[in-house]
Amino acid sequence: MRKLLVLSAVLAVLSPAVRAETYEIDASHSQVGFRIKHLVGKVPGRFTGFSGTIEFTPGKPESWKVAAKIDPATINTDNEKRDGHLKSADFFDVAKYPEMSFKSTKVTDAKGDSAKLHGELTMHGVTKPVVLDLEIGGTTKDPWGNTRAGFTATGKVNRKDFGIVWNKTLDAGGLMLGEEVSVSLDIESVLKAPAKK
Repeated sequence: MRKLLVLSAVLAVLSPAVRAETYEIDASHSQVGFRIKHLVGKVPGRFTGFSGTIEFTPGKPESWKVAAKIDPATINTDNEKRDGHLKSADFFDVAKYPEMSFKSTKVTDAKGDSAKLHGELTMHGVTKPVVLDLEIGGTTKDPWGNTRAGFTATGKVNRKDFGIVWNKTLDAGGLMLGEEVSVSLDIESVLKAPAKK
Protein backbone atom coordinates (compact mmCIF):
# COMPACT_ATOMS: atom_id res chain seq x y z
CA MET A 1 0.00 0.00 0.00
CA ARG A 2 2.84 2.38 0.87
CA LYS A 3 4.52 1.72 -2.49
CA LEU A 4 1.24 2.45 -4.27
CA LEU A 5 0.90 5.80 -2.49
CA VAL A 6 4.49 6.75 -3.35
CA LEU A 7 3.94 5.78 -6.99
CA SER A 8 0.76 7.84 -7.15
CA ALA A 9 2.56 10.87 -5.73
CA VAL A 10 5.39 10.53 -8.25
CA LEU A 11 2.95 10.22 -11.15
CA ALA A 12 1.07 13.30 -9.94
CA VAL A 13 4.28 15.31 -9.99
CA LEU A 14 5.43 14.03 -13.36
CA SER A 15 2.06 14.10 -15.11
CA PRO A 16 1.89 16.92 -17.71
CA ALA A 17 -1.84 17.23 -17.04
CA VAL A 18 -1.19 19.00 -13.74
CA ARG A 19 1.40 21.42 -15.10
CA ALA A 20 0.01 24.38 -16.97
CA GLU A 21 1.39 25.15 -20.40
CA THR A 22 2.86 28.60 -20.96
CA TYR A 23 1.46 30.94 -23.59
CA GLU A 24 2.92 34.28 -24.68
CA ILE A 25 0.58 37.19 -25.38
CA ASP A 26 0.41 38.02 -29.08
CA ALA A 27 0.14 41.80 -28.91
CA SER A 28 -0.62 42.09 -32.63
CA HIS A 29 -3.87 40.17 -32.09
CA SER A 30 -4.76 41.54 -28.64
CA GLN A 31 -6.01 44.76 -27.09
CA VAL A 32 -5.78 46.38 -23.66
CA GLY A 33 -8.56 48.94 -23.46
CA PHE A 34 -10.43 51.13 -21.01
CA ARG A 35 -13.35 53.54 -20.76
CA ILE A 36 -13.88 56.46 -18.37
CA LYS A 37 -16.74 58.89 -17.89
CA HIS A 38 -16.15 62.36 -19.37
CA LEU A 39 -18.85 65.00 -18.74
CA VAL A 40 -21.99 63.16 -19.96
CA GLY A 41 -20.32 60.53 -22.12
CA LYS A 42 -17.58 57.93 -21.96
CA VAL A 43 -14.18 58.14 -23.62
CA PRO A 44 -12.41 54.95 -24.73
CA GLY A 45 -8.67 54.42 -24.86
CA ARG A 46 -6.07 51.69 -25.11
CA PHE A 47 -2.45 50.85 -24.49
CA THR A 48 -0.54 49.61 -27.51
CA GLY A 49 2.61 48.45 -25.71
CA PHE A 50 2.20 45.35 -23.54
CA SER A 51 3.55 41.84 -23.07
CA GLY A 52 3.11 38.87 -20.80
CA THR A 53 2.67 35.17 -20.24
CA ILE A 54 -0.30 33.01 -19.35
CA GLU A 55 0.01 29.58 -17.76
CA PHE A 56 -3.04 27.67 -18.86
CA THR A 57 -4.27 24.10 -19.14
CA PRO A 58 -7.98 23.64 -19.94
CA GLY A 59 -9.94 22.29 -16.98
CA LYS A 60 -7.16 23.02 -14.46
CA PRO A 61 -7.99 26.50 -13.07
CA GLU A 62 -5.82 25.90 -10.00
CA SER A 63 -2.78 26.03 -12.30
CA TRP A 64 -3.71 29.16 -14.27
CA LYS A 65 -1.41 32.15 -13.83
CA VAL A 66 -0.97 35.51 -15.55
CA ALA A 67 1.95 37.93 -15.51
CA ALA A 68 1.76 41.01 -17.75
CA LYS A 69 3.42 44.39 -18.21
CA ILE A 70 2.01 47.52 -19.85
CA ASP A 71 3.88 50.60 -21.06
CA PRO A 72 1.73 53.59 -19.97
CA ALA A 73 3.58 55.84 -22.44
CA THR A 74 1.76 53.97 -25.24
CA ILE A 75 -1.65 55.25 -24.16
CA ASN A 76 -3.82 56.15 -27.15
CA THR A 77 -7.20 57.89 -27.00
CA ASP A 78 -7.05 59.11 -30.60
CA ASN A 79 -6.30 62.63 -29.41
CA GLU A 80 -2.64 63.66 -29.30
CA LYS A 81 -3.13 66.58 -26.90
CA ARG A 82 -5.17 64.51 -24.48
CA ASP A 83 -2.68 61.65 -24.66
CA GLY A 84 0.10 64.07 -23.77
CA HIS A 85 -1.84 65.21 -20.71
CA LEU A 86 -2.50 61.60 -19.67
CA LYS A 87 1.25 60.87 -19.79
CA SER A 88 2.02 63.90 -17.59
CA ALA A 89 2.33 64.10 -13.81
CA ASP A 90 -1.41 64.89 -13.60
CA PHE A 91 -2.19 61.29 -14.54
CA PHE A 92 0.16 58.37 -15.29
CA ASP A 93 3.39 60.36 -14.85
CA VAL A 94 5.18 58.01 -17.26
CA ALA A 95 8.57 59.63 -16.66
CA LYS A 96 8.43 58.58 -12.99
CA TYR A 97 6.39 55.38 -13.42
CA PRO A 98 7.37 53.83 -16.77
CA GLU A 99 5.65 50.51 -16.20
CA MET A 100 2.31 49.04 -15.13
CA SER A 101 1.98 45.39 -14.24
CA PHE A 102 -0.51 42.69 -13.33
CA LYS A 103 0.26 39.44 -11.57
CA SER A 104 -2.44 36.92 -10.78
CA THR A 105 -2.80 35.42 -7.31
CA LYS A 106 -5.59 32.89 -7.83
CA VAL A 107 -8.56 31.84 -9.94
CA THR A 108 -11.99 31.22 -8.41
CA ASP A 109 -15.54 30.47 -9.52
CA ALA A 110 -14.36 28.53 -12.56
CA LYS A 111 -17.36 27.15 -14.40
CA GLY A 112 -17.42 26.25 -18.07
CA ASP A 113 -15.71 29.04 -20.00
CA SER A 114 -15.82 31.65 -17.22
CA ALA A 115 -13.99 32.35 -13.96
CA LYS A 116 -12.84 35.11 -11.61
CA LEU A 117 -9.20 36.14 -12.03
CA HIS A 118 -7.71 37.63 -8.85
CA GLY A 119 -4.46 39.53 -8.97
CA GLU A 120 -2.40 42.56 -8.05
CA LEU A 121 -2.33 45.58 -10.32
CA THR A 122 0.57 47.99 -10.01
CA MET A 123 -0.10 51.40 -11.54
CA HIS A 124 1.33 54.84 -10.82
CA GLY A 125 3.61 53.26 -8.19
CA VAL A 126 0.71 51.77 -6.23
CA THR A 127 -0.20 48.07 -5.97
CA LYS A 128 -3.80 47.07 -5.26
CA PRO A 129 -5.78 43.83 -5.51
CA VAL A 130 -8.24 43.58 -8.40
CA VAL A 131 -10.71 40.95 -9.58
CA LEU A 132 -11.48 40.49 -13.26
CA ASP A 133 -14.25 38.53 -14.93
CA LEU A 134 -12.49 35.99 -17.12
CA GLU A 135 -13.92 34.42 -20.27
CA ILE A 136 -12.05 31.54 -21.90
CA GLY A 137 -12.15 31.69 -25.69
CA GLY A 138 -10.69 28.22 -26.13
CA THR A 139 -7.63 26.85 -27.88
CA THR A 140 -6.94 26.01 -31.51
CA LYS A 141 -4.18 25.47 -34.06
CA ASP A 142 -3.44 28.33 -36.45
CA PRO A 143 -2.55 27.71 -40.14
CA TRP A 144 1.15 27.57 -39.24
CA GLY A 145 0.80 24.85 -36.62
CA ASN A 146 0.97 27.08 -33.54
CA THR A 147 -1.39 26.42 -30.64
CA ARG A 148 -3.31 29.54 -29.65
CA ALA A 149 -5.49 30.34 -26.65
CA GLY A 150 -7.90 33.24 -26.30
CA PHE A 151 -9.13 35.10 -23.24
CA THR A 152 -11.24 38.14 -22.39
CA ALA A 153 -10.95 39.83 -19.00
CA THR A 154 -13.14 42.71 -17.85
CA GLY A 155 -13.45 44.67 -14.65
CA LYS A 156 -13.42 48.07 -12.97
CA VAL A 157 -10.82 49.97 -10.99
CA ASN A 158 -10.97 53.26 -9.14
CA ARG A 159 -8.17 55.48 -10.40
CA LYS A 160 -8.04 57.35 -7.07
CA ASP A 161 -6.99 54.12 -5.36
CA PHE A 162 -3.80 54.36 -7.41
CA GLY A 163 -3.14 58.01 -6.67
CA ILE A 164 -4.44 59.33 -10.01
CA VAL A 165 -6.70 62.05 -8.69
CA TRP A 166 -6.65 64.94 -11.20
CA ASN A 167 -10.06 66.37 -12.00
CA LYS A 168 -11.79 69.65 -12.80
CA THR A 169 -14.92 71.11 -11.23
CA LEU A 170 -17.53 72.25 -13.74
CA ASP A 171 -19.19 75.66 -13.58
CA ALA A 172 -22.57 73.92 -13.44
CA GLY A 173 -21.39 71.64 -10.65
CA GLY A 174 -19.99 68.15 -10.75
CA LEU A 175 -16.67 66.92 -12.08
CA MET A 176 -15.24 66.55 -15.55
CA LEU A 177 -13.99 62.98 -15.11
CA GLY A 178 -15.30 59.88 -13.40
CA GLU A 179 -13.26 57.97 -10.84
CA GLU A 180 -14.23 54.47 -11.97
CA VAL A 181 -12.47 53.08 -15.01
CA SER A 182 -13.80 50.09 -16.95
CA VAL A 183 -11.04 47.87 -18.30
CA SER A 184 -11.30 45.27 -21.05
CA LEU A 185 -8.55 42.96 -22.21
CA ASP A 186 -8.99 40.86 -25.35
CA ILE A 187 -6.03 38.53 -25.45
CA GLU A 188 -4.80 36.02 -28.00
CA SER A 189 -1.73 34.03 -26.99
CA VAL A 190 0.65 31.51 -28.52
CA LEU A 191 1.93 28.36 -26.85
CA LYS A 192 5.66 28.56 -26.18
CA ALA A 193 7.80 25.69 -27.37
CA PRO A 194 9.19 23.66 -24.46
CA ALA A 195 12.79 24.36 -23.61
CA LYS A 196 15.27 21.95 -25.18
CA LYS A 197 17.26 19.82 -22.76
